[in-house]
Order: sequence, then structure tokens, then C-alpha cells
Amino acid sequence: MKNILGLLFLAFLANNTSAQIYRDSTQSIDARVNDLLARMTQEEKFWQVFMIPADVDSSNWHLLQHGIFGIQLSASSQGDAGGQMLNYNTTDNAEAFAKKVNRVQSRFMNETRLGIPIIPFDEALHGLVRSDATCFPQSIAMAATFDTALIRRATEHIAYETKIRGIRQILSPVVNLATDVRWGRTEETYGEDPFLSAQMGLAFVRSFERSGIVTTPKHFVANVGDGGRDSYPVHLSERYLYQSHFIPFITAIQQGGARSIMTAYNSLNGVACSSNSWLLNEQLKAKWGFEGFVISDANAVGGELVLHKTASTYAESGAHALNGGLDVIFQTDVNHYKLFYPAFTDNSINQQRLDDAVKRVLRAKFELGLFENPYISEEINEEKTHTEGKKLARKVAQESFVLLKNENQVLPLLGTAKTIAVIGADATEARLGGYSGPGFQKVNILNGIKEQAGDIKILYSEGVGRNSVEHEVVTSEFKAEYFDNLELNGIPVFTRTEEKVDGHWTLFSPNEKLKVDHFSVRWTGELTAPASGEFEIGIEGNDGFRLYLNDELIIDVWSKQSYRKELVKYNFKKGKKYKVRVEFFESLGEGKIQLISNLSVSNNSKLKLSEAVKTAKKADIAVVVVGIEEGEFRDRASLKLPGKQEEMIKAIAATGKPVVVLIVGGSAVNMNAWINDIDAIGMLWYPGEEGGNAVADVLFGKVNPAGRLPITFPLDEAQLPLVYNHEPTGRGDDYNNLSGQPLFPFGFGLSYSTFSYSGIHLEKTIIGTTESTVVHLKVKNTGKVDGDEVVQLYIQDELSSVVRPVLELKGFQRIHLKAGEEKELEFEITPEMLSQLDLELNSFVEPGFFRIMIGGSSKDLRLKVDLEVR
Repeated sequence: MKNILGLLFLAFLANNTSAQIYRDSTQSIDARVNDLLARMTQEEKFWQVFMIPADVDSSNWHLLQHGIFGIQLSASSQGDAGGQMLNYNTTDNAEAFAKKVNRVQSRFMNETRLGIPIIPFDEALHGLVRSDATCFPQSIAMAATFDTALIRRATEHIAYETKIRGIRQILSPVVNLATDVRWGRTEETYGEDPFLSAQMGLAFVRSFERSGIVTTPKHFVANVGDGGRDSYPVHLSERYLYQSHFIPFITAIQQGGARSIMTAYNSLNGVACSSNSWLLNEQLKAKWGFEGFVISDANAVGGELVLHKTASTYAESGAHALNGGLDVIFQTDVNHYKLFYPAFTDNSINQQRLDDAVKRVLRAKFELGLFENPYISEEINEEKTHTEGKKLARKVAQESFVLLKNENQVLPLLGTAKTIAVIGADATEARLGGYSGPGFQKVNILNGIKEQAGDIKILYSEGVGRNSVEHEVVTSEFKAEYFDNLELNGIPVFTRTEEKVDGHWTLFSPNEKLKVDHFSVRWTGELTAPASGEFEIGIEGNDGFRLYLNDELIIDVWSKQSYRKELVKYNFKKGKKYKVRVEFFESLGEGKIQLISNLSVSNNSKLKLSEAVKTAKKADIAVVVVGIEEGEFRDRASLKLPGKQEEMIKAIAATGKPVVVLIVGGSAVNMNAWINDIDAIGMLWYPGEEGGNAVADVLFGKVNPAGRLPITFPLDEAQLPLVYNHEPTGRGDDYNNLSGQPLFPFGFGLSYSTFSYSGIHLEKTIIGTTESTVVHLKVKNTGKVDGDEVVQLYIQDELSSVVRPVLELKGFQRIHLKAGEEKELEFEITPEMLSQLDLELNSFVEPGFFRIMIGGSSKDLRLKVDLEVR
């Protein structure tokens, strides 16, 4: 009876309009937040700090009727059962999606006790990941423009396309520093430099926040570890964090007004980032004054249990996270609430901390005006949106094109060729990069070239592609027996039928009855040979495996040492059945095993390579489009072009025809094997839906390229990590058998024109520690065609009480100059640009001499002047 009376009383308060301060728009936001918080049950508070990608339907409404932080609506316009990770390639146009958002919002406004609106959220890294939304070039390409004004225009358009669909929070941008180009997520970043990343991130954040959309810079913090591996643990000093990885986040918050931050999967100095009180409470909230809310990366909170091993249950990991400063737990299934909710009822979460988290969420909802205006207009002019979007996407792609080599002025293709061979699968695939929607009427490179070729004949050959399949996983019917020991002893714990020997166990074991680090498996079945002859068959995976054919042991690696691929040649007869037995044990975890062969592999790479060479021979010039494979959880051990693309480039170059290599990808490429064999190289990145047109614009000389590298391209993987702004070494940079210098430095990029720099001088050569000065210089286009130049300002502290970077980018300007035109430029040198951290990590300007250097890249510094600070 007491519980019933309590619920009735809560309902009375919630529905008593005379007491509902939170519904009164004339009241202050603080007053409204406090009033609403006082009315909430513990369960309602929990759901305000829990976010999921799901729809609202009858199967999950009994949970969601308590309200929720926000929802990332799934693909189907008919609604999902909840718990499905978002499919970005949706079929809903903007109008249909807006209607869907309104329907969902209406349920929360009208069918929940307190009527708290949700925050519909989504991804918008380089365009909203929704049907019919403009797909711009990938983030790394945006950084390559060195043009913050253009990126502001582009992101304002993305913000517009986001808001008309009713989405009010985006889980973007990525402002992590790409300090190791092996990292698969380099493409999502703005490169290696703190200043460039901060300025690009600032342009992005301002566009959205000023449009009334919450941005979520991520991943907090430094989620690339040793070896360029994603989410590996990082151990970084506070000093280093403040002079590098923290800078883009501080800029996004304090100058851009970002109202949300997403934590990283990795640990920082021994504590998971999602539970790191030093990071979230002491630095972000207390020291930086961040008033927004902190969300976890998807499923990251549970990482304390299954990865970091610092929590015994999901509930405990949730308590650690909330107490450590996290405000919102982001999960990929609504039913995951069962894992974390117990911590909200057993007093393991500090109530004051929980209330603070809820307040931060509610404050954002009030600031967004969702209580008064929760719905979006359903009348949308998409034609206007597409016209402007495609125009901007093409402009960004044009400006992001980085010309890396152009011997003998092979480019632009102005009357130099009557027949052009375009070769490579990436010429037709129009890949858009990670976290992309489908794009709107995307244009591939081949079609872009054809559109502008005029009377030039265009030939095409697919070439060998990025993937060279040598072996495939054998498909058959196998009886799989799983044992709870390492010796296949006794009765199996469980048995099942599997169509492949293809196991990969990272976080979890094959079955709840087994430990992930202590089990063995036996697979038995039959293999019918599809052809006669000598073929390869074997095992790939963590060693600790055996393979039998017709009861004959042909591979025996029954020990744990490493990861390997073991193959044997075996004579098969078409149609004959062969008994197969595979045995495997796992004694550590991270188990992986595959039964592979080339029995069914159609090895046509030689044919495709031959066709590509024949096509090149028929043309006056060959444009070879190649690409790399990368992405989230897809780090690269090798920076070489995958598959047989290097072999293809060399074979085409051997024809004697001029060769232009265009690279599709979001990171650096090792070019040692072929760079001296070809004439020109262009870095395209992932150039977006208008990429084909933009690339053709550059190739045919309609646009003079001026993109610059936001990352350092190494000569070899052995040099990594390699960034331009490292601190001085104790000896030297070189190896015994390799230079320490890069292949292409940060900020590098060629043009069809040439530029001269002159006349550098300071308005004041001596300033006080709180004063500013201005550096002047002249830049002239000394070439024959109009073009852009990216003028870069670097500063070096010539004598410091603490070790400083050898060089730091502190300013840049992208300028357009007609042929023969000269402009005078100026950069203001402010105390902020000269500041450093003292031994106690306080920011100050230290008296002394500073070298002001200006040029076309971090290596091409043509003008220098000394500034004295007293």
C-alpha cells in the first residue's frame, strides 16, 4: 500500500501544472532543471544517463516509457525491435526521417510520466550518415585543405542537413591526433598536429553548436597506442598531454562551445578512460570548466570488465564510470540496461554524482529548446540541399588533392594525350571512407574523367585490386567438439555442427561453459575436392593446432608460440571425398584458427594484370588508381599498397608510358618499391561523392592543386612513429641503415605553379611577455597559371627552461594568386603562440629568443626572423 501511495504522489506532482516549474519557459534553466530532477525517481534518473541506437516499438516501450537520454534511430522506417546497431545506408529520405523523429519524440513527450524529450543523435564525421545526405571528403581530406573558412561552410551545410531531419546531437568530430599512421582510424582525424587539428575541429564544432546541435568531440583521450594500434593503453605524462592531445579538446570546448565529449576505449596511465576521475573530474570538469555531458564510446563502460579487468561485474564498471565522471552510458542494445541498472539501486553510485550527471543531460535538453519545440518541420526542399551540398563537396575535394610528385610536368593533362588508360578498381568504386552514408549520386573517378575528356579516348581496365585472395576458408560440414581442457580429453562440454573451421575468440569463449583461455576443439568432417591437381591446404591462426587428411597427420604445430600460416601441398582428385580432422587448443586467450586452401580460389590476378598492361600500352598515358584498406579496428602493420597493386604499378611503368598514380585512402603509403618508376603521384584521400569530378578538375588543369599533407609520410615503417613536431633527441635522428627523415613531410604539397617568398619583417622585434607583434611577408606566384599557396608559420623556442618541440605550427593561410601576382601577408604573433608550461605545468611566456619561420611545409621554411621576448 505504501508503494502504491508513493507512486500516486509522484504522479500527482508530475501532473500538477501549478507546481511544474520545469514546464515554464520563463523560468531560468537552472530552476527548471532542479525542479525536474526533484520529481524524478531513481529509475527515471538512470534512463536519462543511458543512450542506445534503437527505435521505439511495442517490444521495448515497457522500458523506454521511463524516458531515455536519446536514441539513434535505426534503418527501417517501420521500426525495429531495438538493440540493432545502426545501419547507416538507410532508405529514408529527409522528409520521411523527420516524420519518424517526430513520431518517436511524440511518444516520449506524451506517453511518459514526466514528458522529457529525447535527444535524437547520429554520426556526421564528414556528412550525415543518412540517405540523400551529402557525403563530403573524409576528415583527413578536410584537414588537407588547410582552409578553415571552406570547412566552416561545408560543416554548416552538414549541420543544416542534420537539423532538418530532427537530429540534435552528433557523435563527431574526431579530434584525436594521428601520431602513428599505422592507426586504422587516421582517416577520421585531422592529422598529427595539435594546432591544425584544433582549428579544423573548431570550425566543425562552431558550425553545429551555433545551429543548435550538440557536438561530441572524441575520443577522450589519445586512443592510438604503441605500434599504431587502436585503443591500446597509453602512458602519457600530464605535460605531454597538455602540449599535444588535450589542445584540440580544450579548443573545441572553450572556443567552440562543444556541449558533449566522448571517452575512448583505451586506458590512460592505468585507468580506463571512461572511469578516469583524473581525466574527467579533475581536468575536464574542474580545471577546464566543462559544463556539458560526457558519454562513453559504444559499450566502452563494460570494457572495464572484459578488457581492462578492473571491474568484477558490469554493474561495478558502471559505478566506476559514473563516480569517475562519466555522465552517460552508451550501449548498443536496450536490454543492456540489465547489466548496469543494479549499480543505480545499491548505493554504489554516489547520489550527488548521479544527480550532477542527470542535470548535465537535462540542461542540454532545455538549452536545445526541446521541451518547447520538440518537433521538426516535415516540409523539406531536398533539391536545394543537394545543389549546394554537391557544390561544396566538389570544392572541398578539389582543395584536398595533394600533388606529391610531378616529374616532367606530366600533369595537368593539357593536350598531351589523345588516349588515356584509367586502371584500377578504385577508379570505379567511389569509396567514401569510414563513418560514411551512401552519398547522393556519387561520381567515381572514371566517370569524372570521361565527363571532361572531350575528344580524348578513355580506356579502362580493372587491374588487380586491393585484395589478392590466395586462400579461402574451407566450407563443408564439420562436427565440432569443445573440451574444457587443453588435451581433448574426456567427454566434450558441448558439440555442434559448423560449416567452417573458422574460430576467433577475443572477449568471450566459444561457450559460457568454457574459459576463454583454457579449452580445446576437434573438428571432423569430409572435404570433396572440386578439382584435380596439387593444391595447398593448411591452418592459419594461433599455433597449437594439427591437421589430418584421411587420418594422416600433415601439419603438427602442437605448441603455443605465435600466429602463423602453415600450408602443405597435397594431390587431390576431383569428386573424391577426404576425411578431415582439425585439432586446436587455446591456453592464453585471443584464440584464432581457420582451415584454408586454394582448392576453390579463382586466381585471375595474372590475367587482370596482363589486361591492365595491355590497356596501358594502347594509351599515351596511364592513370593508375590504387587504394589501401584501413578503418576502425583495422590498423596496418605494413604501409605498402595491399594485394598486387605494387606489382601492377611496376608492370605498367615498364611499358615506358608516362604513369600517374592516384591514391585513395586516409593515411600514409610506403612507396619505396615504385616511386622512382612513375612520373606523378596524387593523394586523393576519400574524396567524397563529388570526388570523381574534383579529381578530373585537377588532372585536366581546371583546378591547380594546393592540398597539403596533415600527416608525415615515412620512408619506411621502421621509422614510426614519426611526426614533425617531436622533441629534440639526445643524439641524432638517423638509424644505422636508414635516414630519420620522412618521404614527404608534414605540410607538403606541390602545385602546377611556383611561388616565391620575400620581405619578412616584424613590426616589433622586441616585445614583453604580454605583448603581441605582427610578422609581414610577401608571396608571389612566379608560375604561368593561377593557383593557391598554403603559407605556413612555424615557431621554434631557441632557449627554454624545459624541453620544447623542435618546431610547432602556429598559423597558416591559404591564399589565391593569379599568375605573376604578389600579395603581402601578415600573421599576428600572440603570447598564446609563444607560451609554454613551466615545471609546475603553469602556462607562461618565458623571456628569450624565438625563431619565426615561414614557408610551404615543415621542411620548406624559406623565411626566418628572430623575435626577442623580455
